Amino acid sequence: MMSEKEAGQSGGSPQVGGATVSDIQELIRRKEEIEAQIKANYEVLESQKGIGMNEPLVDCEGYPRSDVDLYQVRTARHNIVCLQNDHKAVMKQVEEALHQLHARDKEKQARDMAEAQKEAMNCSLGQNEGLSPLQAFAKVNSISPGSPASIAGLQVDDEIVEFGSVNTQNFQSLQNIGSVVQHSEGKPLTVTVIRRGEKHQLRLVPTRWAGKGLLGCNIIPLQR
Repeated sequence: MMSEKEAGQSGGSPQVGGATVSDIQELIRRKEEIEAQIKANYEVLESQKGIGMNEPLVDCEGYPRSDVDLYQVRTARHNIVCLQNDHKAVMKQVEEALHQLHARDKEKQARDMAEAQKEAMNCSLGQNEGLSPLQAFAKVNSISPGSPASIAGLQVDDEIVEFGSVNTQNFQSLQNIGSVVQHSEGKPLTVTVIRRGEKHQLRLVPTRWAGKGLLGCNIIPLQR
């Protein structure tokens, strides 16, 4: 049986600030421990002829009952009252800790979402504001009149930053562009160029025409 001193020590737990999962697990462990102690004290009362928390401890003539251990009954009742108060306090702490943990998770989710939105916005701005000429990998240095390149709107000195699937990151040589052109005959290609500091997106269809090749322009690589 737990003493009155032990009953007092089971309560008075500190408030949880900045609760973690381990804090909550510890509170739940203490809650279960208190519940076990409450049960043990009720079993003491049950062993005393099933006396509960409110039955009188005196007989009909006002004398102390001789059929039960009055000390054990009084101690168990006192312990139960103290433990129930402890249990209520721990349950409140569990609730507060769960609230703190949930609020912190929501705050983290909000921060992550804000950062993702900021990153997406920065990426979008980078795409929409026009790319720096330093990002170009090739340059148009001649165009034949009436050619597919001329019809698409390409101009001499256009700096290419995207030619179909070829871009600054994967460009290695003009063979990359040649391969895309050969596999895209009659199919539209998106060509992005920088012209006098502004970005232009063109639709180029490699096609057989009166002149040589499928484009009718000459492209040279830029120093990277």
